[in-house]
Amino acid sequence: MPATTRPAVVLGLESSCDDTAAAVVRRAGDGSGEILSNVVIGQADLHAAYGGVVPEVAARAHAEMLDIAAERALDGAGLSLSDIGGVAVTAGPGLVGGLFAGVMTARGIAAGAGLPLYGINHLAGHALSPRLTDGIAFPYVLLLASGGHCQILLVEGPEAFTRLGGTIDDAPGEAFDKVARLMGLPQPGGPAVEAEAASGDPSGVELPRPLLERPGCDMSFSGLKTAVSRARDGAAASAGGLTAGLRRNLCAAFQRAVTEILSVKCARALDAARERLGRRPRLAVAGGVAANREIRSALREVDAGMVAPPPDLCTDNGAMIAWAALERIAAGAVPDASVAVRPRWPLDSASPPMLGAGKRGAKA
Repeated sequence: MPATTRPAVVLGLESSCDDTAAAVVRRAGDGSGEILSNVVIGQADLHAAYGGVVPEVAARAHAEMLDIAAERALDGAGLSLSDIGGVAVTAGPGLVGGLFAGVMTARGIAAGAGLPLYGINHLAGHALSPRLTDGIAFPYVLLLASGGHCQILLVEGPEAFTRLGGTIDDAPGEAFDKVARLMGLPQPGGPAVEAEAASGDPSGVELPRPLLERPGCDMSFSGLKTAVSRARDGAAASAGGLTAGLRRNLCAAFQRAVTEILSVKCARALDAARERLGRRPRLAVAGGVAANREIRSALREVDAGMVAPPPDLCTDNGAMIAWAALERIAAGAVPDASVAVRPRWPLDSASPPMLGAGKRGAKA
């Protein structure tokens, strides 16, 4: 393939956690993107009995389903591999077994079809997805909030990310999952807690807002989860058990606390970005937590021009991986047939790692 050729259509594969995903995305001459197909094969049923994602189970499922997902994506786009200009795959960060399954599958497809291969940072896929769905221009401030990550970034290009803040412990999606378990709700916890909160009273239970009074954009959610546990135990003891009403109020109070923390920190990040750029950029939000309706609504009050992908593109998907590759290709990136797995891969390598372990190690 000549070095000057820029593939306009890319097959993207994603397997960093518990969704096996593949998509075909095209980039037009004006820089806009079009999703030709988007296939996601979830694993919720496989992990339901364990109360969370089991890495070994996830890796085996990815190995079994990646080829199927890729074939479905090509069929859905009405294309064959001969019509594809390149293959993109999540190379990190994530669960090493799933990453390895995805990278090896992508390397096989690329080698067999004679296609260039691009290893993509999963977080960059989320960070660039608002450009695919809404065409937001660089630079912008991005809240990336998911089950394993929470960062606020200044995004100035396909590979230009500056971390303005992040979580020092749990990610918000991780906290949603833990609160769901405390409430006896199913996983994934985000949708379950949001559904309960819809009919609850957020003022019915008083919860803290960790780090809200501390200057800067860093966040903490571990203590909030612990406060929910204590409030549950105390209220349940006086009520003779965890009633349906108490559960709804606890979920509503927790969701409101997370929403306020994210809103305040994003407002501060926009101010910090304005000082750096000389103008106030727009706000974008991505990641699984971005699907939460209350959080979206609150962030629109922070910035009326806030953009977010539709809910099905907030969670892990192959379209964002294909698009991130197309963005990098347009900026002059070269393919790498020897893409390797990178379980840890911060977007902003110049900033020191955040404190806090959580379920995926240091947060950023």
